[in-house]
Amino acid sequence: MAASDVEYRCFVGGLAWATDDNSLHNAFSPFGEVLESKIILDRETQRSRGFGFVTFSSEQAMRDAIEGMNGKDLDGRSITVNEAQSRGGPRYGGGGGGGYGNSDGNWRS
Repeated sequence: MAASDVEYRCFVGGLAWATDDNSLHNAFSPFGEVLESKIILDRETQRSRGFGFVTFSSEQAMRDAIEGMNGKDLDGRSITVNEAQSRGGPRYGGGGGGGYGNSDGNWRS
């Protein structure tokens, strides 16, 4: 993987149903340039699954966000923030490929 392909992505868990991509972006932008903020939605209901990802332009911004936001309140909920791990290897149980998980090994799609 080339250095330009590196992503600095945080997993954000414990989100309120009301939190959307924009409010997630606004909460994390004080830590650095946010390239993408994405709430993961249920395919059938289009309702938040309670977690999302924030991608930063630099590793330092990602680390500052993890330190500054983990355990903090966002939209009335205490959130968990840690470094997302790229999903690799075969995926069992069907479904499409790709996805990210949080650093404790719990994979998300």
